[in-house]
Amino acid sequence: MKKPSLNALKVFEATARHLNMVKSAQELFITHGAVSRQVKLLESQLGVNLFVRRNRAIFLTKAGETLLLACQKAFSEINDAVIDITFGRQNKPLVVSCEPTIAMRWLIARLPNFQEKHPEIVVHLFAAGGAVSFAEKGIDLAIRRNDFDTGCFMEVLAAEAVGPVCVPSMKDSALNKAVRLHANTRLNAWSDWSARTKHDIPDRVDHQYFEHFYLSLQAASAGLGVAIASKFMVEQDLIEGRLVAPYGFIPDGSTYCLLSETDFSEDPRKNIFLDWLRAQFFNKA
Repeated sequence: MKKPSLNALKVFEATARHLNMVKSAQELFITHGAVSRQVKLLESQLGVNLFVRRNRAIFLTKAGETLLLACQKAFSEINDAVIDITFGRQNKPLVVSCEPTIAMRWLIARLPNFQEKHPEIVVHLFAAGGAVSFAEKGIDLAIRRNDFDTGCFMEVLAAEAVGPVCVPSMKDSALNKAVRLHANTRLNAWSDWSARTKHDIPDRVDHQYFEHFYLSLQAASAGLGVAIASKFMVEQDLIEGRLVAPYGFIPDGSTYCLLSETDFSEDPRKNIFLDWLRAQFFNKA
């Protein structure tokens, strides 16, 4: 059986809704004759009568009622999809997945600036690390360090820079006497820093391990020892004097990136957020 044309179904739906071919023709801006021909063509293709005609009026048959409901549902879904594609994106939140430490110690404090500059874009923050399940979690963008194979569209934000940090009272004993704080998510941070800076680190000091990077930074802020920190993550602590960085910061070879499952050009909000993030990393906004 030949599939009915979309135009014939549209004419049928309008006619069935009005139960009047003249009103259907007026709505669709076609002639009464064109309506009649399309209805007859559709009935011929389906092999059933969709209308019965009595006393110059038309009424739906059982088959007509069934087809009307199906057409209305289908046209409604098409209309909703068109509205969503055209306008809906502007009203949907931009869901951003971010590594917990970056989110808590850097991004959250800056988000009010983004909302002030772009009130039309609502950002929903999702704290997570590692590989990103974009579709499964409904994520639009993800902020990560490039320490794993992303397999998606990626834009570089800034190079990571790290160094030991501690409370001011420990700065003179940061490497020789203070407890060395480690994070299980960056287990090689101390050895990598030592290799890059050529600083010898004695093994005789005590060590303490924390599950997450942000916990090691909190421990350093509490005076429990010295931790390797990202300069971005302790920026405010340094400004306000809660922490010091006795040896400064050096690049560790990794970069912060913004990830997207689809091309950034497909959603203008993604490029807006990307430009804003880069400005924030380089203190230009």
